[in-house]
Amino acid sequence: MRHIFFVTAALWLAAAVAHDAPTVIDRSGVGSASGSSAAVPQLAGRLPQADLIVVHKGERRLYLMQHGQVLRSYHIALGLMPEGPKERAGDFRTPEGHYQLERRNPRSDYFLSVQVSYPNDDDRRRAHHNGWDPGGSIMIHGLPNMLRHPPDYYATRDWTDGCIALSNSDMVELWLLTADNTPIEIAP
Repeated sequence: MRHIFFVTAALWLAAAVAHDAPTVIDRSGVGSASGSSAAVPQLAGRLPQADLIVVHKGERRLYLMQHGQVLRSYHIALGLMPEGPKERAGDFRTPEGHYQLERRNPRSDYFLSVQVSYPNDDDRRRAHHNGWDPGGSIMIHGLPNMLRHPPDYYATRDWTDGCIALSNSDMVELWLLTADNTPIEIAP
């Protein structure tokens, strides 16, 4: 647990120094959707910033894009039942559609997490039509802080409840190279 504190502190400090702003730490544990420099570490002028995230579920790949070019490509794990779009709470599916990154949580149960804006209006309409709860709390995150399986387990299979999971090192890159409100397209 202590390693998470040090990595998070380093990210906040780097963001504050890069923006020549005072260091402000959100002690609530929930990042701001406003895009403030304390909540969204952006090393302006030093690191490229993705303007789109594209997820191809069938390939188990997440792409950070900038002006139509791939900045980074990552292997991902998905929900336990990855086929088809998420329809309701508890179906263990990863959503499909157009969303945005909403907020960041450096103190989640996983190594960093960024919330995806699921459900969107289409998801809510579909769930309402069927009398279902659409669910929520879909995140992009790293490994669990408290591993329940050997590390190879997480690298070789889908294991989330519907989220998109990356390795911890890949999650740090995604955290640094994206901002709140970055669009994310999740395709089958």
